[in-house]
Amino acid sequence: MGCCRVTDMRHKEVVNCQSGCRMGYVDDLEVDTITAKVISIIIYGRPRCFGLFGRCEDMVISWNCIELIGEDTILVNHCPVQKRSKKKRFHLPVFGIR
Repeated sequence: MGCCRVTDMRHKEVVNCQSGCRMGYVDDLEVDTITAKVISIIIYGRPRCFGLFGRCEDMVISWNCIELIGEDTILVNHCPVQKRSKKKRFHLPVFGIR
């Protein structure tokens, strides 16, 4: 397996092998500082309403789930289970309508 820089990893798109859907781009890496090995890749959650209402939860993909690292994409065997918090909905008052 060839060498790859962290900056090169950030430009790679992550694709799920099971469903074929694009998961996003690598935003961060989790590294064990004692053994100097990569533990997981992290994809930040999508912003809600242009980032005004925060973000969805981040996806953390273990290094063991990575099937193949190509030039442009990373293929993972990952079935993400996202815990979504209750969505806060804003209700605008409607005057005179019942």
